[in-house]
Amino acid sequence: MFFKQIRRNAARNRKGNGLFFGSLIIAIVAFYTLLSLDQQDVMRFLSTIESDAVHKLMMLIPFVYVISLFFVFFLVYFACKYQMDSRRREFGMYLMLGMKRSRLFLLLLCETLWSSLISLLIGLPVALFLTEGISLVTAKLIGLGILGHRISFSGDAVLWTVCGFVIVQLLSMLIICIPLGKAEPAKLLSSDASQKQAPMSKRKSSTFFILGILLLLISYYFAISQLSSMDLSALMISVFVLLSSGILGTFFLYRGLGGFIGKRITRKSQSATGLATFTGRQIQENVLFEHKSLAVSSLLLLIALSSISYGIAMGIGRTTESRSTDFSVTGTESEISAALENPEINEMIETSYPVYLSMTKAKFETTSMINALKKIPKADNLVRNFHLEYILSETSYNHMMSAMGKEPIDLSTNKAALYSTMGGEFDFYDLLNEALKSQVTIGIDGQKYDLLPQLYHDNIVANRSITLYTALIVPDELYQKLAEDTQPFCQNIHLKKSLTDQLGLMQAIQKMGGCLAETGLQYDSYLGGIGRNLFYTVAASYLTIYLGILFLLISNTLVGLKYLIQQRKNKHRYITLLILGAATEDLCCSAKKQIQMFFTLMLSVAVCNSIVAIFVMFTNLTRLPTGTSVATVAALAAIALAVFIMTEIIYISIVKRTACREIRMLEITDRG
Repeated sequence: MFFKQIRRNAARNRKGNGLFFGSLIIAIVAFYTLLSLDQQDVMRFLSTIESDAVHKLMMLIPFVYVISLFFVFFLVYFACKYQMDSRRREFGMYLMLGMKRSRLFLLLLCETLWSSLISLLIGLPVALFLTEGISLVTAKLIGLGILGHRISFSGDAVLWTVCGFVIVQLLSMLIICIPLGKAEPAKLLSSDASQKQAPMSKRKSSTFFILGILLLLISYYFAISQLSSMDLSALMISVFVLLSSGILGTFFLYRGLGGFIGKRITRKSQSATGLATFTGRQIQENVLFEHKSLAVSSLLLLIALSSISYGIAMGIGRTTESRSTDFSVTGTESEISAALENPEINEMIETSYPVYLSMTKAKFETTSMINALKKIPKADNLVRNFHLEYILSETSYNHMMSAMGKEPIDLSTNKAALYSTMGGEFDFYDLLNEALKSQVTIGIDGQKYDLLPQLYHDNIVANRSITLYTALIVPDELYQKLAEDTQPFCQNIHLKKSLTDQLGLMQAIQKMGGCLAETGLQYDSYLGGIGRNLFYTVAASYLTIYLGILFLLISNTLVGLKYLIQQRKNKHRYITLLILGAATEDLCCSAKKQIQMFFTLMLSVAVCNSIVAIFVMFTNLTRLPTGTSVATVAALAAIALAVFIMTEIIYISIVKRTACREIRMLEITDRG
C-alpha cells in the first residue's frame, strides 16, 4: 500500500507540474551530453592529433559540470518548493490522521527517488540519441571521410549524470522538508497568507525606473564605443563600468516598473471593462514582489542568448578554413626526392612542388601602405606594427592556387602581393584589404612595386608550422635576389582525388603519413590544422552552446515558477471573484494575460540587452574567421531564433495550462 501510494503521488506530481518534470529531463540530457564529450566522434578524432589540447579541455569539464550542478540546484529547489507548497494541506491531513513525521519524510524521499528514476529512464535515452545526432551532424559538416562515425556509450557519463542529478534532487528536497516537518498540522491546513504590497511613492518608483534606463544606456555606450580600446587599464575600467551599470540598471528598471505599470492602470481604469483592472493590478503586484526574480531571469537569458550566438557563429567559422595542401615535408632536396620516388608514396601523389619562403635583408619602403592605413578608423595598431620580413615566390603560391582550383596571381610589370596568415579576427584582414584598394605601392631596395588590390591568406603550408604577420609574394627572379636562403622551405604534396574518394580524407592522409614516417622525414599534415580548428570549435562552440541552453532553461523555469507561486499566494482573490459571479474562463483569460505580460517583461529587456551584447561581441571583442559563410551563419542563427521562440511559446503554454488548472480546481474545492 505504501509503495502504491508513492507511485500514485509521483505520477500526480509529474502530471501537475510538467514544467518542472520537463526541465529535469532537459537537465539530464545536458549533463550526459557534456560528460560524454570525450566519446563523441570529433573528440576521438582530436585525441589522435591534438592530445594535449584535448586533455586540457577535458580537465575543464568537471569544473563546468560543478557550475551546472550549482545552477540546476536552484532550478530544482524552486520547482520542489512550488510542488511542496501545493501539497501543504495534504501533508497536514497525513499528520492529522496520525502519520509520523519520520514516515512522512520517508514518503517524500521515496517519491523523489521514484520521480528521479522515471526522469532518468526518459532523459538518458534521449541524451544518447542526441549525442549520436551531434556526432553525425559534426561528421557531416567536417566530412564523414575525415571523422568517420562510431556509436558510443559512456558509462562514466551515465554514472556522474545519475549521481549529480540525484544529489541535487535530494538536497533540494531535504532543505525544503526540514522546516515543513517542524510545522504544526493546523498551520499546514491553513491557507497561505498573501503578502502585503510594499508601499512606494510615485517619485521613488519613477526615480528607480528612469535611473535603470539611464544605467542601461551607459552600459550600452561603454559596450559599443569603449571596448575597442587597446589600453589594458582603460579596457578594464570600461568592462567594470559596463557590468556594474548593466546589472544595476536591470535591477533598478524592474524595481521601478511596478509604479510605471500602476500609472498606466490609473489612466485606463475609467474606460476599463471586465477584469482588465484586476489583471493590470495583478501584473503590477507580481512585478513589485518578483522584480528581483525578473531581473535575475533577464540577466540569465542575456547570457544564454549571447552564449548560443557566439557558439553557433564560432563553431561554423572554425570549420570553414580551406584545404590548401595535404602535406608539407621538410628536409634536403635529395632526401625529399628519394622519398617521393618510392612507388608506394608516388602512386598516392597528384602533384608536389617546392615552397620557396625566406626571410630577407632587403630594405622595404612602406610609407604608401602606412598612409593608406592612417586613413582607416581603428587601424592605429596596424600603423604602429606594420612591417615586412618574409618573401614568398610567385610560382610556389600559384602552384598551390592551381591545386586548390583557384585562379593564379600575375605579378608581371613590377607588381607584388601582400600575404598574411594571422587570421581574420579583430578586423586584421579587413583593414589590410581596405588599405590595398588605395593603389598602394611598396619600395624594395629603392624600386617601387604596385601591390595587388587584395590580401592573400591561403595557408602555404599544411599545418600553420609558420605564422606570417605579413609577407610579400614576389616574382621568382626577384625572390632569388632578395632571399637569405634560396633553398626550398618545404615540399608540398597533394593527394590524388581518387584516393581520397576511395578511402576518405582522414584515412588517405593517415596512410600517406605512415609511409612518410618510415622515411624519417619531418612533415605536417592537413589533419593537424583541422584538429586545431575542431578543438577551437569544441571549446568555443560546444561549451558555450551547452551553457547557453542551460541558462535558457533556468531563466524560463524560474520566471514561470515565480508567477505560479505568486498566484497561489493570492488564490483567495480568485475565490472572491468566483463568489461574486465571475466566470471561471474569464479568470483563466485574466491569468493568461498576466503570464504573457510577465514573460514579456522579462524577455523584452533581455532581448534588447542581447542585441547590444551580440553586436559588440562580433564587432569589438571577436571576429568571425575569414572565409566564414555569412549565409550559413545567418541560416543557423535563424534556426536558433526559431528554436528560442518555440521554447518561449512552450514555456508560456505550460505555465498558462498550470495556472488555469489551479483556477478550475478552486472552483471545485473552494467556491462553496
